[in-house]
Amino acid sequence: METTSSTQSLTFYDFLDRMRNPASLDLVRSIKSFIVSFSFSTANPENDGKRLQDFLLTMETSIRDHPLWDGASEEEIDSAIEGLEKYVMTKLFARTFASSHEDANTDQEISEKICLLQHFLRPEHLDIPEVFHNEASWLLAEKELQKINAFKAPREKLLCILNCCRVINNLLLNASMSENRVPGADDFLPVLIYVTIKANPPQLHSNLKFIQLFRRQEKLISEAAYYFTNLVSAKTFIVDLDAKSLSIDGTEFEENMKTAKLAITGARIGPLPALHETPALVNPFTRMRNKATQNEPSPTLDEIVDLASQSDPGPSQGMEGSETNISGGLRYPFMEAEAGELTVGDVEKLLSLYKDVVKKYTSLSRAVRHLAISKLEPSIPHQKGTNVKQEKLEEQLEKDHR
Repeated sequence: METTSSTQSLTFYDFLDRMRNPASLDLVRSIKSFIVSFSFSTANPENDGKRLQDFLLTMETSIRDHPLWDGASEEEIDSAIEGLEKYVMTKLFARTFASSHEDANTDQEISEKICLLQHFLRPEHLDIPEVFHNEASWLLAEKELQKINAFKAPREKLLCILNCCRVINNLLLNASMSENRVPGADDFLPVLIYVTIKANPPQLHSNLKFIQLFRRQEKLISEAAYYFTNLVSAKTFIVDLDAKSLSIDGTEFEENMKTAKLAITGARIGPLPALHETPALVNPFTRMRNKATQNEPSPTLDEIVDLASQSDPGPSQGMEGSETNISGGLRYPFMEAEAGELTVGDVEKLLSLYKDVVKKYTSLSRAVRHLAISKLEPSIPHQKGTNVKQEKLEEQLEKDHR
């Protein structure tokens, strides 16, 4: 059974430590060879999934026969393969996740439909018995599901689903005690559908497809398989949802959908910019900032810091909508927030703030660099070779900046 304990995180660190051992050179070469070969191959989801599954099985045999795991228990071998899956799939995430335009379009369509349903859907429309109505407690399940995009490893994405479903199952069990009956699939699935609609987890289709293709098949069994299959069913229900799927009059359903579309369209247009935000009043430094460009190096294949920094999904916590004042009078929210506390609705605002900060930093760095060069120019003698010295100075400053 999957677990969110810190033990699972420790097993990944143990895997990385063993891979740093000189004796693991043959394994490291096999892993890197697979990652490079996979990265440059044409994307084909079904073939990619089979290729990954075959690689994990081959590496499991190699690890069992390797001196570093001599005398290791089945649990230790399993932990090593789990670590390998996380390492490989984190490296290949950009290549394998939402790898086609069809996936991106499906994600967008589902998200937009859920946005409409959020405006009017209520538990009674899904025939959820009143004894199970508990919006406050369902919020915990919603937050667990919303974490799914915070992780790159298929196992950790699956854990977000398991955490969500376990919360729902516990709530149903507690509520049904007064009814003297055990809740079944007919009770669980409608609540999961409602929670999924309320949560609107980002890229739901792509996340489910990613787990199905790249999670070790021997781990998609028992409780994990049951809950995963239920969420797939919930997604399918939402995609096909119409008035006939709900306990609602057809005319009322259509009117509600039209009203929701108008509300969303109005929200996207938004209010006119405030006076202090108009271009005529933007200071010169802001204009210079808008012309700045970013040139960030891509991580190399050998970098594993990003892997070690990823941990298992943890419990949800409430996020206060506090904002922090930064010099210049601008306000940047989320300064005290944790990653797991964010929702899909925060993404657009965070992206805007991120771009704003990067542009300001780039412009300020350029201004400081040019100022330093202008101050040092008089000390350079005007003789043959001055341009070469000037270029060397600029190169050194550029290196210092980086």
